[in-house]
Amino acid sequence: MQAPDELFRLAEGYLADLALTPELGAQQDSMRYALEGGKRIRAVICLATAEAAGTEPEAALPAAAALELVHAFSLVHDDLPALDDDDERRGRPSAHVAFGEGVALLAGDGLLAEAFRLALSYPTAGPARELAEATLGMIGGQYLDITGADVDLAELHRLKTGRLFAAAVGLGLQVAGVPEAEQAPWRAFGEELGLLFQVVDDILDGDGYAARLGVDEARGLAGESAERSWGALAAIPADTTVLRAIVDGLAVRTT
Repeated sequence: MQAPDELFRLAEGYLADLALTPELGAQQDSMRYALEGGKRIRAVICLATAEAAGTEPEAALPAAAALELVHAFSLVHDDLPALDDDDERRGRPSAHVAFGEGVALLAGDGLLAEAFRLALSYPTAGPARELAEATLGMIGGQYLDITGADVDLAELHRLKTGRLFAAAVGLGLQVAGVPEAEQAPWRAFGEELGLLFQVVDDILDGDGYAARLGVDEARGLAGESAERSWGALAAIPADTTVLRAIVDGLAVRTT
């Protein structure tokens, strides 16, 4: 089993060498700019799930990369003046600041299309369907966020953040060919990851759950989510030590 840092390097190398559609021309520069940096946590979870489920992580690289492209697409569009109007992303100018709004908009479109090109490279439609459902859920969560709809914070983040984390596990299962009847504990684990990640991020940033509940209560919520994650992993009849290490790494960031 490959450790999380090894899976990170595997995903990072694949994305660095990823050939984009030639017809995009110079638009590729803005797309690659948007892809640079980041923790690749979604990709790592996807690769670790596929390996735990019995396949080589390399087989899941297109699916893992597709997730990262969708995530990058969401960040590029999220930063636009029409949405959050953020001028900085990952310590440098946002895509629309570096390239202009029109090019940034097209960069997001290109990343999304390339993601589905990768998902469709598999012999079955399962990975593409998994990615489509997650992407639509994420967009639904973003809509709730920008419209200020009166919705429970947990539901907002289940969609906006959680759907791609759940898909990280789901895509790994799809690539590994895990029968649907055996997926329940894996899926339960995936559903917890988005909540855990979001709460931890909010604690570190001092907003979201931390602002609404207070830091101590938010830490308690993260701890409960980590406990449920560990419980779901314990119900999986496979070696999930790498996935547990990922949960441990997320949970410890709250201290």
